[in-house]
Amino acid sequence: MIGIILYRPEKPANVGNIIRTCMATEAKLYIIGPLSFSLTTKELQRAGMDYIKESDFVIYENYEVFLKDFEDKNIYYVTRYSNNLYSSFDYSRVDEEIYFMFGRESTGIPHDILRKNINKTVRIPMTISARSLNLSNSVAIVLYEALRQRKFYGLATYETIKGENFLEEEVKND
Repeated sequence: MIGIILYRPEKPANVGNIIRTCMATEAKLYIIGPLSFSLTTKELQRAGMDYIKESDFVIYENYEVFLKDFEDKNIYYVTRYSNNLYSSFDYSRVDEEIYFMFGRESTGIPHDILRKNINKTVRIPMTISARSLNLSNSVAIVLYEALRQRKFYGLATYETIKGENFLEEEVKND
């Protein structure tokens, strides 16, 4: 199981996109509050579409409450301050629970949390003039690396709604 943890996210559209990504990959989403927006916000609903009803997420009141459930979990902390590339860790064991924590759009994960977990911090490489990537894009990048290492276990690797050979059939009928 792969879990995505959002530390006090600020933008409902990002959370909606992340809910959609988690639903599509069977990742579980954990959101640490307090939140500065309502989960019924139009932006969140628009970004998450109808996937919000089918998604699996838990909201924690604050970090202290979250820690009671997660103090012994295998968490990687995604931050620009790390010297470890997100792709340099081995996430390939399908039976292993792993979690990726992402910080607030404006300030990231608090530095005291990062300092306590410095060996489990990871970064996404980017140009030296960039401070950060969009939160929902960052989640997708890191999550799909873990899924790739697990050979996309449990996910469809072909078109399941219109049929596995849908495109080839379209070409034949042209």
